[in-house]
Amino acid sequence: MSIIDYNKTFFLKSVSKISKINIEYGIEVAFIGYSNSGKSSAINALTNQKKLARCSKTPGSTQLINFFQVINNFRIVDLPGYGYAKCPILIKLKWEKLIYNYLKNRKFLKGLVLLMDIRNPLKVYDQNIINIILDQNIPVFILLTKCDKLTLSQQKIQFQTVYKRLQVLLKEFQIEFFSSSKKIGIRKLQFQLNSWYKKYQ
Repeated sequence: MSIIDYNKTFFLKSVSKISKINIEYGIEVAFIGYSNSGKSSAINALTNQKKLARCSKTPGSTQLINFFQVINNFRIVDLPGYGYAKCPILIKLKWEKLIYNYLKNRKFLKGLVLLMDIRNPLKVYDQNIINIILDQNIPVFILLTKCDKLTLSQQKIQFQTVYKRLQVLLKEFQIEFFSSSKKIGIRKLQFQLNSWYKKYQ
């Protein structure tokens, strides 16, 4: 049973620079992943709201850091999706700088949800984020998204592959299957967010 009602989550603000955040209190959990990893859909599924986080058929629609307030002193942060191939290089570099500055400098960040499409996990940018996680000692919860696109046997193979590779890279992590459309993994995601909130509040 969730100790937090995620259905009441609401949009707080968007920023294009770290200096414009101006929220100096509470706890933040950031969602990060490739632009086609299902990040916005996961936030919408978590909060049971279809249009809270912007979803688009065109990857890379999240160009700002978006803040959503769950309850007092607890926020979800939707970071720009990375790795969108059709994006102009200067825009891409701007997004990457924004993401890295947030991860490296935001003292209110207490947990990171890293989303990876189960069909193509641990790509280059994912590895870069994992390096930052190691450097900054950020707790991480990994979601293998779109798991409904694979058979159960394929899911198990991918899970084991990712798990073994992460064991080499990370000292501590959690990993779960997730599907926004089939409502798989939402309760486990809520449980992890609750755990971080209780730990750091």
